[in-house]
Amino acid sequence: MWVNSAAIALIVLVVCSGAALGIGKLHWESDSQEFDRRLIDDRSQDAAPPYVHEDTHALPDPVRRYFRAVLKEGQPAVATARLSHSGYFHLDDGRDHWKRFTSTQLIVTRRPGFHWTARIAMAPGLYAYVRDGYIAEKGILHAKLLGLLTIADLGNTPEIAQGELMRFLAEAVWYPTLLLPGNGVHWLPIDGSSATATLDDGANKVALDFRFDDEGLITSVEAQARFRSVDGKFVPTRWQGKFSDYAWRGGMRIPLEGEVAWLLADGPHPYWRGRLTSVSYELAE
Repeated sequence: MWVNSAAIALIVLVVCSGAALGIGKLHWESDSQEFDRRLIDDRSQDAAPPYVHEDTHALPDPVRRYFRAVLKEGQPAVATARLSHSGYFHLDDGRDHWKRFTSTQLIVTRRPGFHWTARIAMAPGLYAYVRDGYIAEKGILHAKLLGLLTIADLGNTPEIAQGELMRFLAEAVWYPTLLLPGNGVHWLPIDGSSATATLDDGANKVALDFRFDDEGLITSVEAQARFRSVDGKFVPTRWQGKFSDYAWRGGMRIPLEGEVAWLLADGPHPYWRGRLTSVSYELAE
């Protein structure tokens, strides 16, 4: 039986594509393991104390209500957290292109650090891998097509470091003991339902406005100026994260749903919508 040249070419293309996918995935996973190792090696051995409500008496009212709503007396501090997400990521190409993603994330609370790695389905059989992180005062933002071809690399700049530390602080809703006094976070009141949190880490300092509902839960967090890459330049832009669907996980009440958006002149531009699919904690002893 004869096989025509077109069929042979198709078989070769499928085999090569499969090999590229496998090689790229292995390279990406190997690099991810190295980033995780660096993050763990860089963490402080000092343990944060457990939650005691009396220790929060000097905090703004909505912040004190928040801790009562999400923590139980004596809750040990989170040392590390491992999260998994699934959802949709918006490609900033001028069109309404939302692509499905899955991701995993490792967080270390002392000193501040995280490593998020995602796989985004660009087209059937075609994936982009994205790495976002903050390790040893440096930001990381790197993307590769098939795990092999670099399509974005914005890390190791002061702007990226600041933006990634902002993300770390905003996502403390998933490891809420970080927001307690004694972890480097300082709170200032805004009004009866909002407060500003600041966090310093070496040369990096960030501030975010947290908003709380009547139950005491955080509904949104906003930065007045987070750097956004526009045509190769960093532009300070209002930025917002929204959280919902709270549930008890690991003895703490955390949101399972989230959305992240740039707040532009013509309105919010969401670019990440996700759901927390799993979470595990290592607690301070």
